[in-house]
Amino acid sequence: MSYLDHIKNCNHYEADHFIPFYVNDEQLGWTLKTFAENLKAYPSVFLLDDNNMRFNSDFKTPQQRSEAIAPVLWELHQTGVIDSWVDELYAVNQAFDETPRFVMERAAVSFFGVRGYGVHLNGLVKKKEGVYIWVARRTKDKPFWPGKLDQMVAGGQPVGIGLMENMIKESEEEAAIPKSLASEAEFVSTLHYCGEGIRGMNIDTLYNYDLWLPEDFAPENTDGEVDEFILMPLEEMAHITETSVEFKNNCNLVNIDLLLRHGVINESHRDYEEIRLRLYAIANL
Repeated sequence: MSYLDHIKNCNHYEADHFIPFYVNDEQLGWTLKTFAENLKAYPSVFLLDDNNMRFNSDFKTPQQRSEAIAPVLWELHQTGVIDSWVDELYAVNQAFDETPRFVMERAAVSFFGVRGYGVHLNGLVKKKEGVYIWVARRTKDKPFWPGKLDQMVAGGQPVGIGLMENMIKESEEEAAIPKSLASEAEFVSTLHYCGEGIRGMNIDTLYNYDLWLPEDFAPENTDGEVDEFILMPLEEMAHITETSVEFKNNCNLVNIDLLLRHGVINESHRDYEEIRLRLYAIANL
C-alpha cells in the first residue's frame, strides 16, 4: 500500500458497468447497469435503453422530480435493492452552489452515480513535541467501513444547510465539540474523486477543515457512531496511511492533503509530484 495506491483506489472504475443518467439533455450521473434494471418497473418515472437512462421529461420542475422519485426509492429500499436508509435529502446538481435539479435520499446517491458532497474536519493539537491529530475509530456495527479509522468529524452534506453550519452540527453530534470552538475551524481544501464502489459510482466532493484544539480538550462521541478517539502524532498517522488500509478509503485522501500542506509529504518523497498531480486533479468521468 502507498499514498498513490489510496488515490488510485478512490478513482478506479470500469466504465462499461455504467450508463449515463440524464435530466432532459443534461447528464447528472452514471448509473450502475445492474441497478438500472430495477428502474424498468417504473416507466412513468424513468426511461431506459441500452445506452442511457433518463428522468421522464413529463416532470418539468425540481419539485415534481423530487416528488416522483421519492416513492420509487422508498419501495426499492423496502425490497432490499437500496440497502440502507438515512432519511436525509441530497441535492442533485453539477456543482454545490447550483439550484438542485431535484433532491433524493442520501442512501441512493451512489446507485444513481450523481455527485455527492461531504465535510471532513481534522482535529489538530500543537504540543511541544510537534503536531498531533485526533482520529476516530468507527463502530464495528456501522453498515459501511466498520471499525475503520476516520477523521475526527466527517459527514455528508444534505440539502438546505451551509457547509460551515453542517460542519458545526456534525462536530457537536460526533465529537461533542461546542459551537464556540467548532466555529474556529478553517476551510483548507476541496478534493474530488470518482470511483466505483459496491453500490455504484462515487462521484464526490469533499470540503475539508482544520481545527486547532486545546491540549486539554478530548472529543467524546454522542451519536453512537464512534468506538473511540485516538490522539497520535501526525507522523504516526502518515505511517498508517502510507502502509495500511486502516483508514476508510476517502479519509486517506483527506489525510494526504493534510500531510502535503504540513510538509510531511514533501519533495523528498519519491512520488511527491505524482501524488500532488493525482490528488488535486478534478475528477471527471
